[in-house]
Amino acid sequence: MSSDSFYQSLPAFADFAGIADMESYEPVPNDWVVLAADIVDSRKAIAAGHYKNVNMIGAAVIAAVLNTLGRDNTPFVFGGDGALLLVPGSREKQGREALASVASLARAAADMTLRIAAIPVSHLRNEGADIRLRKLELTRGNHLAMAVGDGLALAETILKDADRSASFIIPPAPDTEAPLDGLSCRWDALPADRGRIAAVIIRPRSPEKLSLALDHVASAVGKHVLSDGEAGLIATSRRLRFRFPPKSLRFETLLMRGAGKGRRYILRAIFESLAIKWGQLTGQRVGPLVPQKYMAELSRNTDHRKLDDSLRLVLDLTEDELLELGSVLDRASERGELTYGMHVSDHAIMTCFVSDIGAGQHIHFIDGADGGFAMAAEDMKHRSAKQPAKQPI
Repeated sequence: MSSDSFYQSLPAFADFAGIADMESYEPVPNDWVVLAADIVDSRKAIAAGHYKNVNMIGAAVIAAVLNTLGRDNTPFVFGGDGALLLVPGSREKQGREALASVASLARAAADMTLRIAAIPVSHLRNEGADIRLRKLELTRGNHLAMAVGDGLALAETILKDADRSASFIIPPAPDTEAPLDGLSCRWDALPADRGRIAAVIIRPRSPEKLSLALDHVASAVGKHVLSDGEAGLIATSRRLRFRFPPKSLRFETLLMRGAGKGRRYILRAIFESLAIKWGQLTGQRVGPLVPQKYMAELSRNTDHRKLDDSLRLVLDLTEDELLELGSVLDRASERGELTYGMHVSDHAIMTCFVSDIGAGQHIHFIDGADGGFAMAAEDMKHRSAKQPAKQPI
């Protein structure tokens, strides 16, 4: 197996509850590079009510790199106010250029500073971390990378440290069009069905504790949140609401205009929005869009459950379940098993990347509203400061 085809060649698994099988994770080749992106001071945008736009920029990072390098070869993790991707060393140059184009666009279209870097996996290993991957299959041809080894967490730490990141930082590339084909944010926020939406980040303190962390979540709120059944999904038909015109269409078109898409894109976006609305109302096929098939795929092609050294979950909970989850995680934290952060809101938000709707190639990034994972990370930072240094997983 060549280094470039490492991720494409990984066997896929389909049961999220199986992520604790540490023996099945494979080390990323040493010549690979982590492409890291983070919106500087995203809390200002959150405070101003623009977290949906923050999500759009974070998803734009993934869209630009996947459109450049290919979605089947490029593992990624969406973090709400940023993203992490892994690319072969042979494709680093193209990946850097894609990141640089989005950084320039974020400043011009959204007045946001996107901090970006390319950090070699070999450097992370020299620092004592590792990156090992598995590939979760959501539906046929749609995958999410699950990662352990503390390498991605270290890459994010380096990115946010001016001294440590100096030699890895990528400057923005003005006048370069970002390849954002397929990126959109047209669905309304997903309302809580049971009461509250919790964006939860759980960081186990050793590989063995990941399985225990999953048990804690299941004991507090039920095993269904880790299952592939209907009760474990967030983007379900009863939550999905599409209005015309979409609330976020203005920012989407602003971003795409900055990416070199002109009036033709706006007309196409309006037509696509009408097609989705018509398909929802009638169930009739519109071009490549088969509404019933697309909605069934969409509900499963989401990243509301993932592992990137930390377990990240978007959960729909009752007030009692929310209290129980916090209590269980507090006790586990006091025992030194994990640290965690949580942010609670009334809705989840979704940003979409559609490569080929007819072929079922699409992925949907889920986060909590009003700060979601970004605020959960802040909460975890405060909790972590009260604990001794954690061991890598």
